[in-house]
Amino acid sequence: MSTKKEQRLRRAKQTRIRIATQGIARLMVNRTNLHIYAQVVSDDGTKVLAAASTLEADVRKDLGAVGKGANAAAAAIIGKRIAQKAKAAGVEKVAFDRSGFAYHGRVKALAEAAREAGLQF
Repeated sequence: MSTKKEQRLRRAKQTRIRIATQGIARLMVNRTNLHIYAQVVSDDGTKVLAAASTLEADVRKDLGAVGKGANAAAAAIIGKRIAQKAKAAGVEKVAFDRSGFAYHGRVKALAEAAREAGLQF
């Protein structure tokens, strides 16, 4: 019997194998109980082209109280920021890597905000 984390990591590995064959940059999402993180990684996986998270000082100022980085509104802000940073780095099209998390709630909010901000995946 495997743990919940092992199951998520197994799903994440399968996704990364599939994305590697596409040969485009990937938008990686990670979430914890308190924060959400997003990174755009180069197609060969060696370089982080853009990153955004609810830990950034600018974002924390917007969110206000402690613990507000763990909701869909905060995820939407991060989605918008990562799209802007990726476009500034010259990346228009990415593969969405949800790291084994369900496409629901915060992960979905981040993805939809990034799409609205002009990132294609």
